[in-house]
Amino acid sequence: MIIHPTGKFDNHARDYAHIEALPLAAAMGAEIRGVNLSAVSDAQFAEVRDALFRHKMIYFRDQRISHGDQEAFSRRFGPFAPDAYTQGVPGHPDVQPLIKEADARAGMVFGAGWHTDSPFLPQPPAISMLYGVDIPPYGGDTLWANAALAYALLSDTMKTMLAPLKVRMSMRRVLATAQAHQAPDDSILGRVAATRDLPQLPQDIVRKVEGSAHPLVRTHPVTGDRSLYCDGTYALGLEGLTPAEAEPLLGFLVAHITQPAFTCRLRWAPGTFALWDNRLCLHQAFNDYDGFRRELYRTTIAGETPA
Repeated sequence: MIIHPTGKFDNHARDYAHIEALPLAAAMGAEIRGVNLSAVSDAQFAEVRDALFRHKMIYFRDQRISHGDQEAFSRRFGPFAPDAYTQGVPGHPDVQPLIKEADARAGMVFGAGWHTDSPFLPQPPAISMLYGVDIPPYGGDTLWANAALAYALLSDTMKTMLAPLKVRMSMRRVLATAQAHQAPDDSILGRVAATRDLPQLPQDIVRKVEGSAHPLVRTHPVTGDRSLYCDGTYALGLEGLTPAEAEPLLGFLVAHITQPAFTCRLRWAPGTFALWDNRLCLHQAFNDYDGFRRELYRTTIAGETPA
């Protein structure tokens, strides 16, 4: 299925007074210029926040910030979300390291596969942020897909059918894949894989596998945008439907959301800082940079119960 977003979504930049926004793709995304993230004025922040909700994903280049700077900027969007996978760096528990060493040969990398962050939680993160420190010369790009635009381009009949449905989000597939393909080590997925050697799963993992049921079509609490809320990584089924009924419908929706016309792609560089609206986007990372080191740091902002 190939759809073009002409007439349904306008990604042009507003005429801001304190920042400059340069759209990345027709469907979503924008680079923000004229901002030093270690010293953001209130007027600049108001426009950055507006640009985030308008473009769904925004990014900054050539930033030189500390963990404390990242924490301070992130906290302006709201309180931090509990992280489902990591414990943070020493002295900065809300700054999560995402590091793959040059000599690592992993069957999968954290963030692989189309997904929204931690949707198995009762209140998934609202906003996710990544700061790139050590970046491969090529490879390691991130893609995003605009789930609000994808919803807008469904037929009215399909929208009516989806409206009452709830999707079950679970960590089950990630756990099973990590246990099958990842060596236990100090990486994020390595720690998940190590659970295969335990006599029983820790209770926090059990809760994440049980997961949460959320509306398949959710409404953004700030903008009122409606979007599809499902992915290929965590969406396990649809409440009230049999697996045979739910699987083809979820497969169609994920393929619909992630078709090229609804996406943008970011090539990282040292000093790149990206943030996105986790309520309206899917994203994925690539495991295509063996032999190169990649070091990023993530912060996430607490969200609400999807409605």
